[in-house]
Amino acid sequence: MFCDHMAGVPQPCMSDLAGPAESTPGRPETMAMISKAATSSWPGLTIEWQFATGRKIVNEMTQPESVFEQSQEKTTRLMLRLVPMLLLVLLALPAHAAERWETLPPTPAPIPAERSGQVDGNGIRIHYAIYGQGSPVVLLHGGLANADYWGHQILALAPHHTVIVMDSRGHGRSSRDSRPYGYDLMADDVVALMDALNVSKADIVGWSDGGIVGLDLAMRHPGRAGKIFAFAANTATWGVKDDVEKNPTFAAFIERARHEYEAYSAMPTAYDAFVEQIGKMWASQPNWTDTQLKAITAPVWVVDGDHDEAIKREHTEYMAATIPGAGLLILPNVSHFAFLQDPMLFNFAVLHFLGDR
Repeated sequence: MFCDHMAGVPQPCMSDLAGPAESTPGRPETMAMISKAATSSWPGLTIEWQFATGRKIVNEMTQPESVFEQSQEKTTRLMLRLVPMLLLVLLALPAHAAERWETLPPTPAPIPAERSGQVDGNGIRIHYAIYGQGSPVVLLHGGLANADYWGHQILALAPHHTVIVMDSRGHGRSSRDSRPYGYDLMADDVVALMDALNVSKADIVGWSDGGIVGLDLAMRHPGRAGKIFAFAANTATWGVKDDVEKNPTFAAFIERARHEYEAYSAMPTAYDAFVEQIGKMWASQPNWTDTQLKAITAPVWVVDGDHDEAIKREHTEYMAATIPGAGLLILPNVSHFAFLQDPMLFNFAVLHFLGDR
């Protein structure tokens, strides 16, 4: 559902195989039972009982009295061969097909960039990559993740924009220093990267922590941030659901992030300590006031999935109601990982917001 409130933002039937049982010569009561087996429908284990009954009758029959009777016998035997195969297929089917919002699709493979590397800025080394041409858009990933998660969005945005992705401090291939994690500090990292790349102003697409950083930029660096697409973000700690880490999808993400951290980080054995430190930030930040949010002048869309595991719906609605002129967009049948679960829908929303659709 779109709630765009921003002004100006644009097998074959078994009976077919059975034949006319009422015209069968010979033993009518026996053939009626065979016909009953052959005309029964597919579903369930009833088929096995019916055909087992049919086979018993057939096995007792000798020297069929007509060509038609022989045909009936062959048909029943064929069905008997099919039953075990059908049962195997049924057993192979999942007991419960997961809803889209319950899934965690794979992290996209890294996309070769036209330009990538690391820059020194704000006391750390920041990994970045650049794709496409046009007005600049910075994609900011969520906590524990890395820039690879934006693969589907890079492909959609690069024909229209210069797309800049980065690993947040301490995440992926970027380093960190001794300062504790904080959203102001991470926003300053974005500015440092933009300075190094000679980008004076950029639109921001942020997921979770990245959306929070985008809003931080809008408040503390208003001249550097254009439009803000804040997906699955929060502006106060009360907006996060209790025990989110116990949700199966979110728990699977945390475990996946461990393997990615081990592959990319200069400190591959430090994931548990990393999560603990990020957790301290989550426990106390952000906590912006209504006054701070009402001071935002950048065009903002507050976006979330209708099954977000982490963010309370009432908080998302509060954000959109408090930030002046903000749009509210709730994406259907997706969660905190909508950009992986339904990238076509997510990308369409982003392109629409940026004026490309």
